[in-house]
Amino acid sequence: MGHATDRQIQNLRRLLDVTRQMAATLDLTRLLETIVEATRAVLDCERATIFLYDRDRHELYSRVATGVESIRFPADRGLAGAAAARRQVINVPDAYADPRFNPDVDRETGFRTRNVLSFPLENLSGELMGVLQALNKRSGCFTPEDEEMARVLSAQAGVALHRQALLEEFAEKQRMARDLELARKIQQASFPKRNPEIPGYEVAGWNRSADETGGDCYDFIPLEDGRYGILLADATGHGIGPALIVAECRSLVRALLSVTQDLTTVACRVNSILAQDLSDDRFVTAFLGILDAQHHTLQYVAAGQGPLLLVSPDGVETRGAGGLPLAIVERLDCPTEEFRLKPGATVVLLTDGFYEAVSPAGDPFGEVRVVDFLQRNAHLPLEQLVSDLYTAVRRYSHEVPQSDDLTAVLVRRNA
Repeated sequence: MGHATDRQIQNLRRLLDVTRQMAATLDLTRLLETIVEATRAVLDCERATIFLYDRDRHELYSRVATGVESIRFPADRGLAGAAAARRQVINVPDAYADPRFNPDVDRETGFRTRNVLSFPLENLSGELMGVLQALNKRSGCFTPEDEEMARVLSAQAGVALHRQALLEEFAEKQRMARDLELARKIQQASFPKRNPEIPGYEVAGWNRSADETGGDCYDFIPLEDGRYGILLADATGHGIGPALIVAECRSLVRALLSVTQDLTTVACRVNSILAQDLSDDRFVTAFLGILDAQHHTLQYVAAGQGPLLLVSPDGVETRGAGGLPLAIVERLDCPTEEFRLKPGATVVLLTDGFYEAVSPAGDPFGEVRVVDFLQRNAHLPLEQLVSDLYTAVRRYSHEVPQSDDLTAVLVRRNA
C-alpha cells in the first residue's frame, strides 16, 4: 500500500513538473517533446506519439513520435481515431487482437506493439487538439490508474497545445502585418512623389487602396522634348498579388518607353510578357498615353480601360476602351487614339472602383453620377476635384467598406 502511494505521489510530482515546463515553453516542437517525455515517464511505456488534429482536412498527423517517421491519416481511423471520435481514453491490452489497430507501422519499423493507451487532447472549450498515444507498458498492461493519469496529463497538454496554437496564430498575424506594411510602403514609394509641372497644363494623380496594398497604379514618365508618358493600370483584385502584377506592368512600360514611344508597340510587348507570366484568371486594364503639351494632344492606347472622359466647356465626351485588357490574349489588337485638348479641357481617367462603389442597397455609383459630378465641379483645381469626387462616392456608399481600389489621373489644359 505504501509503495503504491509513493508511486502516486511521484507521478503527481512529475505531472506538476511537466505542467510547469509546458507553461514555460513557447516553442511547439519543444512543447510536444516535453509532453512525450512526460508520458513515457509517468505511464512507464516504451514509446509515445502525439497526433495533432488538422481541422480543415479532418486528419490526425504526428509531429513527435519516438522512433517513428511522420504519420498522417483520417481522424476517424485506428485506435487514435477512436479516441478522437469518442473523446474517451481507449485502453487496448492486446493491440493485434483489436480490429481497429493498424499494424502497418510495426511492419515498416520492426517495432512490435503489445498494448496501447490512446487519449484525446482537448482545450478548455472541449475542442479536439489531438490525440496522445502510449505504447507498450513496461510492466504488463496499462491499468485504471494509468488511465486516470492519462486524463490528467491530457487535460494539461490540451490546454498547453491550444495556448501554443493561439500564440503561433498571433505571431503569424504580426508577421503578416509587418510584411503588409512593408509592401504598402514599397508600393507607395513607387507612385510619383509629385505631380509633373508642365507649362500650360495641370496634372494630378490620386490613389486610395482598399487594402494595405492595391492592384492599381499610376505613373508620369518624362520623355524627350518635354512630353510625358502617362500610365493608369488596374490589375484584377486587390492586395499583394495584384500589387505585384501592376508593379511588373509599370516596370515594363517604363523600360519600353525608354526605347520606343510607339504606343501600340509598347502595349503589345507588355501584353505579350504579361500573358506569359499571369494565370488565365488574371489580367490588367491599362491606359497608356503620351501628352504632347506643345501640340496639345494626348495620344493613348486604352487596353480594357474605360470609360475615358473628356470634360470641356462643351460638355463631357465619353470614350470606351480601344481593345481588350492586357494578358487576356497573347496578340493584342489595340490601336492608338488621340485626344485633342482645347483650352479648359480636362481628361479624367478613373479606375472602376469609382463607378462600382455601391450604396447600402447595392446600387453602383455609376458613370452617370460621375459625369454629373464632373460637369458641376469642372472649375475646381484637379486635386480638389478628385478629392471631392471621392468624398461624394463615400457619402453615396454611406461608409459601406471600400471593396476596390480607387485611382485617378487627370490632365487639364489651362484656358
